[in-house]
Amino acid sequence: MSWMRTTLTIDDDLAGLLKRRARELGVPFKEAVNRAIRSGLGEAARPRRRAATKTIPHSFGFRPGVDLDKLNQLADELESEAFVASSQRPRDPARRQRTRTRP
Repeated sequence: MSWMRTTLTIDDDLAGLLKRRARELGVPFKEAVNRAIRSGLGEAARPRRRAATKTIPHSFGFRPGVDLDKLNQLADELESEAFVASSQRPRDPARRQRTRTRP
């Protein structure tokens, strides 16, 4: 429901009645004012119902067995596997190894 902010001048006696009514109902002052105006206008002031929001499902292409709630865990596992695989590569025999000499 959309709102319209406006300035409204209310007689002191009516404002007192609305404040008391708001306290009795446990609602904010502006809601008590809106309820009073709606009841005064009758059926014409009833809030209109909007059509229900339509949700359109979409397939994201995940394969069966992939738990969507654990995608971060899956990413961590794949990263760990890639790191282990890269650290176990055979070293290039043509590459010379430096030997350290102490001064």
